Amino acid sequence: MAAMTSSAHPFLNRRLAEFGTTIFAEMSALAVSTGSINLGQGFPDTDGPEEIREAAVRALRDGRGNQYPPGPGVPELRAAVAAHQLRRYGLTYDPDTEVLVTAGATEAIAAALLALVEPDDEVIALEPYYDSYAACVAMAGGTRVPVTLRPHTEGGAAFRLDLDELRAAVTGRTRLLLINTPHNPTGTVLTREELTAIAELAVERDLLVVTDEVYEHLVFDDAEHIPLATLPGMRERTVTIGSAGKTFSFTGWKVGWVTAAPKLITAVRSAKQFLTYVSSGPFQYAVAEALALPDAYFDAFRADHQRKRDLLGDGLRAAGFEVYRPQGTYFITTDIAPFGEKDAYAFCRVLPERCGVVAVPNSVFYDDPDAGRSQVRFAFCKKDEVLTEATSRLQRLVP
Repeated sequence: MAAMTSSAHPFLNRRLAEFGTTIFAEMSALAVSTGSINLGQGFPDTDGPEEIREAAVRALRDGRGNQYPPGPGVPELRAAVAAHQLRRYGLTYDPDTEVLVTAGATEAIAAALLALVEPDDEVIALEPYYDSYAACVAMAGGTRVPVTLRPHTEGGAAFRLDLDELRAAVTGRTRLLLINTPHNPTGTVLTREELTAIAELAVERDLLVVTDEVYEHLVFDDAEHIPLATLPGMRERTVTIGSAGKTFSFTGWKVGWVTAAPKLITAVRSAKQFLTYVSSGPFQYAVAEALALPDAYFDAFRADHQRKRDLLGDGLRAAGFEVYRPQGTYFITTDIAPFGEKDAYAFCRVLPERCGVVAVPNSVFYDDPDAGRSQVRFAFCKKDEVLTEATSRLQRLVP
């Protein structure tokens, strides 16, 4: 796995020896040092709804959350998460025993893997994958087993899962499937057929499943987000992860959550309490109000990002990139082969000097960097004028 970009400290635990500075830190620093537009790291450049910001201010002023909140999360937010899952997907969760608030989705992933994976257990993850997956599996002492999503030109999605490859990856040591849909960085949204096959495999082989669904409200065109927990046999074996940062554009608040059956929540909470213990007190009350926003908010949020996707995608094509059209998230994966280039990492290192734009090489999200050697990821969760200026600058690549 090449997700980290510098050599590890000589005293670092051997499980983390392959991990150094993240690609996001490196590329964001490069954006600052060169004065470039940062389309590498996935954070919005505008804040979320004004009424939700005011809800956070109100909580601060009222003294709610200024001291340690309850370990599982404030009751208002746990109730709001449960209500959201019921309203959107028909999933019923008990706020007291089946919902856990975390310091963003990243802590939720770490706590789930630390709690559920034993040393030498195998964890299957869809590759390319978010870089914390590999580090968290390593910290748990597990062995990561990648199943690669491959570029595809038919059926709508740009990348597709090979279900036969997934089945073949399961062995007697497989403990857990780590599923991400909508998928970062490819933008793939798993279909009902694919999710049904995953569910049947999990039931047949008695596997646990952790599903990272932080982009659940960012699905485009005719794609549909289907929580794996809604499928037969999955409610009791699935840990579902959500995030306020991605849905409400408050990434700095670091509010995430886990929904699962009581035994799974108890296990994840046992690990989580020794990570941050608690976090984001006043923001939890604000996110509780955000989750109760009317459907019109979520519809407008999705439509706005679909338009931004098309704006950036059109500009990237005009600049000469091969563009894989994402069905979800706020990332576009491209290929630099049309430029006669093969090394995305080298390309991204010089792109700020050539064009004043920063992107991220997808090769860092693969165990085998050659699998994504020529792929480059751009984020489109930015102001229209920023995207327009970035695509204008990228026109310098046109021969």
